[in-house]
Amino acid sequence: MKKIIPILFMIFLVYFYVNKEEVVIPNDAIRFRIIANSDDIKDQEVKMQIKNSVEEKMNKLMIDARNSSEAKKIIEQNMTQIEEIVNSYTDDYTISFGMNYFPEKDYHGITYQSGEYESLVITLGTGTGKNWWCVMFPPLCLLEAKNENTEDIEYRFYVKELLEKYSS
Repeated sequence: MKKIIPILFMIFLVYFYVNKEEVVIPNDAIRFRIIANSDDIKDQEVKMQIKNSVEEKMNKLMIDARNSSEAKKIIEQNMTQIEEIVNSYTDDYTISFGMNYFPEKDYHGITYQSGEYESLVITLGTGTGKNWWCVMFPPLCLLEAKNENTEDIEYRFYVKELLEKYSS
């Protein structure tokens, strides 16, 4: 009996990886990216502080957004508040909301392709440091924060379920 559990688990893993469906971020998703001034520890800390503050504010504002059009309007209507948050940490930044470039990202076994995407991008200082990004709508930023220690398989199923919810 003790041997059957690991065997079943291995069968499940093989089945999952052979039959997995690709998780694709919808074309109308809105991404959120922050690029640090540099890779210096202090600059990276500032980046994460701004990320946490902006993310917290936007998650509260967008909780009832049913589609990307509503989410986009919420972001546009609150650009001043976003600027105030960033300005409370630094006065050397730029904010872009629109089509912006994103590098490829691998996270929990999912590859997010590089390209131009509708997004809110905050560049701190020279913008030569490591960046952080997630999908603001559908709300995968919250998912990322809550699931840092979960298994890749659970993450994929949950992401797929969440994307299907917002694509209908």
